[in-house]
Amino acid sequence: MKRYIDLIQQTFEFPTREFGVDAKNNLQFNNVPLMEVIKKYGTPLRITYLPKIGEHIEHSKLLFKNAMKKYNFKGSYTYCYCTKSSHFKFIVDEALKHNIHLETSSAFDMPLVNTLFEEGKISKETYIICNGHKQPQYLEYISQFLNDGFTNCIPVLDNLREIDHYLNTVTAENVNIGIRIATDEEPNFSFYTSRLGIRYKDVDELYLTKIKPNKRFNLKMLHFFINSGIKDSAYYWSELTRFMFKYCEIKKLCPELDSIDIGGGMPIQTSIVYNFDYQAMVDEIIENIQWICHKNNVPVPNIFTEFGSYTVGESGAILYKIIDRKQQNDRELWYMIDGSFITQLPDAWGIGQKYIMLPINNWDAPYTKVNLGGLTCDSADYYNTESHSEDLYMPMLDETNDEEQYIGFFHTGAYQESLGGYGGIQHCLIPAPKHVLIDLDENGNITTELFADQQNAESMLKILGYRSKRKKTERLILEDESVEFQNEEEK
Repeated sequence: MKRYIDLIQQTFEFPTREFGVDAKNNLQFNNVPLMEVIKKYGTPLRITYLPKIGEHIEHSKLLFKNAMKKYNFKGSYTYCYCTKSSHFKFIVDEALKHNIHLETSSAFDMPLVNTLFEEGKISKETYIICNGHKQPQYLEYISQFLNDGFTNCIPVLDNLREIDHYLNTVTAENVNIGIRIATDEEPNFSFYTSRLGIRYKDVDELYLTKIKPNKRFNLKMLHFFINSGIKDSAYYWSELTRFMFKYCEIKKLCPELDSIDIGGGMPIQTSIVYNFDYQAMVDEIIENIQWICHKNNVPVPNIFTEFGSYTVGESGAILYKIIDRKQQNDRELWYMIDGSFITQLPDAWGIGQKYIMLPINNWDAPYTKVNLGGLTCDSADYYNTESHSEDLYMPMLDETNDEEQYIGFFHTGAYQESLGGYGGIQHCLIPAPKHVLIDLDENGNITTELFADQQNAESMLKILGYRSKRKKTERLILEDESVEFQNEEEK
């Protein structure tokens, strides 16, 4: 029977720039010997390979630089990292080493940004693009930033009433505003038009009645967001073209408008075989923008991008041990992992996201078709397909010996911790796994650092109230009745 490595080499061009197998038939990820990491830290184990973040930032800058040079594009390019993809400090600190700017989406982003300012990681000239539907606290933070002299803090209006708050509370002499335009969703989506942003027909009136009359406020940016991200499809080009014609129309009314923010992000690799031509796609974006602007006798805009998954996604991986082999019928063989897809890779369970899945060891063993099962009692806690195939193959385990098998899911660095509720309470009380940071020192040697140990029972008991102080009962007097409610004392 053929070995697992034979299957991979016959199916893909392997090894790749990112993946390879060493002399012991163990997988390497960006030249990191994963079995050595597992021996040191155990599983389940989440890892972040920090150098990948800077690699992607610099790659994106090069793509836009090449495209702008090719078409003699006169606008500038600004790279923003959208913090919602991963708020961890080690991620944001690593990204900021590469002269990038930030995009926020909630009130609680703003204290994070302020902490970065206090640490000297950003300045008051750093662009802070404030997106999202803004609750009162978020609005207050933005006004405070503007009044404190953060000149490049740009609130992007998401509804018609948002501007009123800034008009009433911001005292800064010069305030730059953005407007997010509500694009149409993909044809297969549940709704026709995005719930986010301001519809095309309302943009002109919003500018003319609320922004233009106030000389301190400038409409500086229009925001374009496609939920599916940047991809070469008729839908994407149609929406971008429609948006750019609107930009040209507003630009003629508003001379200070000079920037667009292209949201949605670049795709990341979800299979070993991946043929997305990043440079050709960016070339076409720049060419289309320039053609439409020239057609309308309008100067080309400065371009902002807010890449989140592309910044951090490919830096992440999660490693598991196969803890059981279960033959449930003549056809279905299950390999059970020491973790959970529902709690630790929620996108795989919730939206059918596919990741690169490879065994860590035993690449010289025969292979077999398997399903992968998680630890929770939920029947949906499984993973059984990969992007390139309907079948999932793994090295065959021999029940007659104690050979251990480890597997890895790769490019999991974006969203999974936040969607899964990092450090909180998970389905079946599955703990958050240990998290290790991997970096390179000044000599190019691999270094590892334990960021967080596996979540323990005591932390769960505290969250669930089993370790809190007794609560006092207070009485709230209403007009003709009383209502008792619980209020936890400050610890």
